[in-house]
Amino acid sequence: MTNLDEEQLLAFVDKMPAFRSSVQRLLLLAADLNADSREIVQVVETDPLMTVKILKVINSPFYGLAQKISSVQRAVVHLGINTIKNLALSVAAIGVLPTKNQAGFDTHAFLLHSLTSAALCKLLAERLNVSLMQSSDYFVAGLLHDFGKIVFAEFIPATYKRVLHTADERGINLYQAEIEILGIDHSQAGKLLAQHWGLADDLIEAINHHHSEHRHTQLGDCLFAANQISKKLAFGFAGNSVVDELPPDTAKAFGMNLDELIVELGDLSPIKNEALSFID
Repeated sequence: MTNLDEEQLLAFVDKMPAFRSSVQRLLLLAADLNADSREIVQVVETDPLMTVKILKVINSPFYGLAQKISSVQRAVVHLGINTIKNLALSVAAIGVLPTKNQAGFDTHAFLLHSLTSAALCKLLAERLNVSLMQSSDYFVAGLLHDFGKIVFAEFIPATYKRVLHTADERGINLYQAEIEILGIDHSQAGKLLAQHWGLADDLIEAINHHHSEHRHTQLGDCLFAANQISKKLAFGFAGNSVVDELPPDTAKAFGMNLDELIVELGDLSPIKNEALSFID
C-alpha cells in the first residue's frame, strides 16, 4: 500500500482503542486549572487498573519511599497531585498500545522515548516559566506526540516496515520516508488520533506540527526540543535516529542551541530511570 489518503487514515484511527471514560475525565481535569485535586484522586481510584499500576510504580525502587504506599490519596501526599496525574495519563497511554505488531516497531523502546519526551517537555516548560498546572499539557504532548506511528504500525505493518527500513538505510528523518512512501506522515495521523481522543486544540496543534511546519509557541518549542533531546540521549527509540537542530525561534526562546541546552539541563538520567521504572 502506498499514498495513504486521509479517508483511509480516518478509518484506521476510528479502529484505535478509545480512552476509558475515567481517562477522558482525567484529561478534562488535567486541563482545568481550577480542578479539585480530590476529584482527580476519585477518578483514579475508580479505575482499578490505573490505581494498581500507579501504586506499583510509586513503590518501585526509583522513588525510594521509606514506607509502602497503599492508596492514591497517600501517594498524593508524598509525591503531589501533578505527579499522580501524569502517572495516570501514562498508564492510559500504555493501555492503548498494542503489545506487538508485524512492522518490527519496538513498542518498549517507543514507550521509553514517549515517557522521557513527556518528562523533558514538562521540564522545559518549567524552564520557560510555564505554570505548574499548565505544564500537565506539556507532559501529555510529549507523551502522545508520536502515537501516529502506532496507527501505521498497527494497520499497514508491511508498508510501515518498509518506511522504517528506508529511513534507517538512507539516514533520513522518519517523517520524510513516511511522506515519500505513504504520502502522509505520523504527525498528521497523530493529529487525527488526538481528535479521536478528544484532546484540547492546543495539544492537537502541537502534535500536528512537531516536525514539519514547526509552530513557534511555548508548547511547540518545548515539544520540539524535548523530542530532540530524548533522541540525542538515546532515551528509547521511536524509529527515527535523526536529531534536528532547534529552529531559530526555538533556540531564541531557550537562549541557546540544542547541545548547550542539554548541558544546561544537567544530569537527565533520572528521567530515563523513572520511565524505566514505569515500563519494566
